[in-house]
Amino acid sequence: MSTGLVSRGPAEAPAQGWTLGDPPRDYVLGHVRAVLPDRLLDDALVAVRDGRIAAIEPHPAGVEADVDGQGMLCLPGLVDVHSDGLEKELLPRPGAELPMEFALLSFEGKLRAAGVTTAFHGAAFEESGGRGMRRTLESARRICAAVESRGDGLVDHRILHRLDIRCPEGLAGLRQRLAEIGGTARGPVLVSHEDHTPGQGQYADRGYYERYLVGTRGVTEEEARAYVDRLIEDRDGRLDVREEALEWLGEQAGAGRIRLLGHDPSSPREIEELCDRGGSVAEFPTTTAAAKAAREHGMPVVMGAPNVLRGHSHNGNASGRELVGRGLVTALASDYLPSGLLSAALLLAEDGLATLPEAVGLVTGGAADVAGLPDRGRLAPGLRADLVLAEPGRPWPVVAAVLRAASGASGGDAV
Repeated sequence: MSTGLVSRGPAEAPAQGWTLGDPPRDYVLGHVRAVLPDRLLDDALVAVRDGRIAAIEPHPAGVEADVDGQGMLCLPGLVDVHSDGLEKELLPRPGAELPMEFALLSFEGKLRAAGVTTAFHGAAFEESGGRGMRRTLESARRICAAVESRGDGLVDHRILHRLDIRCPEGLAGLRQRLAEIGGTARGPVLVSHEDHTPGQGQYADRGYYERYLVGTRGVTEEEARAYVDRLIEDRDGRLDVREEALEWLGEQAGAGRIRLLGHDPSSPREIEELCDRGGSVAEFPTTTAAAKAAREHGMPVVMGAPNVLRGHSHNGNASGRELVGRGLVTALASDYLPSGLLSAALLLAEDGLATLPEAVGLVTGGAADVAGLPDRGRLAPGLRADLVLAEPGRPWPVVAAVLRAASGASGGDAV
């Protein structure tokens, strides 16, 4: 069988000497196991035209491809909608901060090795230092500047704006940030609002927070308890800031200026409130009830890949594996571990908690839906040709190559 899409004359031949790391705008990839949204197509051919997928079909006998995929899995490029890895790359150990531009380039290498072609880097709009890492508005601005300057190259670098809703400085800083970018942002502006006050949300059991402090800051258990007591008392005095922040975020979401994510919702009531203020996504729900309520409202649900790999949350909250098994998860995010995305997805398929297309969809199409980027994340004609070749491995996969769409192939409509 030949469709004409996979044959070309001399005038259409791709540039000679190209590599998998720098593909031309037109090429044909053959003999791959293509993971489509609803099925696995063995011995497939993928034709790319002008940086977009033109066809995915069985590889016809006698038809040569520009690249032989050697039976590897062919996946859409992974989309990571929540990554704090750049923060960790910037400060690999206390007191050893690296230059921002170097840290971004270094982290980009880890993203590529993990098969991530679109990454949303968390920029935390807050002034805090309670969890072992000092976060400031200045560092958030530096992250935004570095990510925007790097833009869409080997990886499509984007920003996830994280707002601590009890931090007045953070609220003022995010207001200024959104005013500055106005309508110039590439695609949807993602904002995730959070409240990490111990005793609710992610740290409903304050003991997990205290043990975190003991492990990361070298304090005694008594010192950790005293610190948490002071933190709760201080932040309980900022409920007016919380209300102001939530009201403003609702206004921004209602006006279509941001795509609002609710971080760590713990109950159906919190999901209702998130819906009422125009929220689009439930991010890391801490209970099964919250995840179920989000899906009943038609919201995408994001869980962390490290949670899935371990089989449980690090702080006693809902298990990502269990929620996937219940059909309540639509996307996985790296959180802080890009290499965990594909490994977690294939582990879910291996353990029978999802089919291979469903599991891959959690880190590709499902994640693209969370970000409001319909031009990527699936092997389908017309979408960006961000492609990953991977060996499944036993037990862990290995990314063999990443083929990014040629420059200028983006431009899809965003929602």
